[in-house]
Amino acid sequence: MADESIAVSAPEAPPIRIVIVDDHTLFRGGLKALISSVAGMEVVGEAADAEAAVRVAVEARPDVMLLDIQLPGTSGIDAIGSIRRSAPELAIVMLTMVEPGEQLNQALRLGALGYVLKGAEQSELIDAIRAAAKGHLLLSSAVAGRLTEATATGRWQPPLPLLSDREREVVDLVAAGHTAEQIARTLHLSVKSVRNYLASIPRKLGASSREELIDWARSAGLGR
Repeated sequence: MADESIAVSAPEAPPIRIVIVDDHTLFRGGLKALISSVAGMEVVGEAADAEAAVRVAVEARPDVMLLDIQLPGTSGIDAIGSIRRSAPELAIVMLTMVEPGEQLNQALRLGALGYVLKGAEQSELIDAIRAAAKGHLLLSSAVAGRLTEATATGRWQPPLPLLSDREREVVDLVAAGHTAEQIARTLHLSVKSVRNYLASIPRKLGASSREELIDWARSAGLGR
């Protein structure tokens, strides 16, 4: 009897579950319509303030929360800690009209995985949601561009506290002009491990290139 091969299709990945937190009903409605039109995403809850955000994070068990910075009462920034304590696995993407600055620094230090201006392209918001769901940091292009300028003029310090001690050592040596091979010898690592760090650290900090990473590191006092 001839063998018959049976094609087994891979199971579809579950949709990314998203909660929207913003005090403007029309804005929430627009985001919900956008997200609902994207395959592999679904909105599972909404909230208009920080207290409700904590509650819906626990009840809806979302993967990603879109969190407005300027909420009534407790701000989105101040709410990050209580939200993450209530739902530690939840990824948070900040939404704001505010130019990058200390609020961005605070959000990243507290564990937010994205910072998107409300005027960004829709595709950038979708990309930020997908990145956050995978545990990756992504900043919208407008934010990244303004950070580069602000970093160069010393008006903003990159969020290097997000890095582990080993990652800081790698960044320090990169900023000092060392190659991957030199860094490997200095830190007693394999070259492959160093290259993995050089691939993951820029994503973690939202740097779009090695050159931008070096600029940020030097502005933070590393590589000297």
